[in-house]
Amino acid sequence: CLICQQVKIEHQWASGLLQQLDIPVWKWDEISIEFVTGLPQTQRRHDAIWVVVDRLTKLAHILPIRKDYSVSRLSEIFQQEIVRLHGTPSVIVSDRDPGFASHFWKGLQKAWGTRLKFSTAFHPQTDGQSEHTIQTLEDMLRSCALEWTGN
Repeated sequence: CLICQQVKIEHQWASGLLQQLDIPVWKWDEISIEFVTGLPQTQRRHDAIWVVVDRLTKLAHILPIRKDYSVSRLSEIFQQEIVRLHGTPSVIVSDRDPGFASHFWKGLQKAWGTRLKFSTAFHPQTDGQSEHTIQTLEDMLRSCALEWTGN
């Protein structure tokens, strides 16, 4: 449709040597996570989105959050929305977000027995699933915004 063509952005990935991650053997055993910030505030005061993608099935949870949430609050949300539904993942792939590199999060992962793998932003060889999901989400949000404003 015309609106989709207007908001579609070409996504050119950086080239480089492949750093392919192993293929997971079970759904929700390995996930990738990413935060999208800089969004307008909703009526419930959410101003960010937490994207959690299963690396095997590509199923994504898109969780509304606030960028001022503490790591403790994020871990509660993770427990309620991911662990409760899918169990504790053994591997979490994330960019080098300070919240997930924190002492608290490392302690929580140790207690759960989860390994954290860091990726480099915009390198699909290591974390293309969450990046691709975010780009699709951004395209959809732009499309909705254009339809709602009538442009």
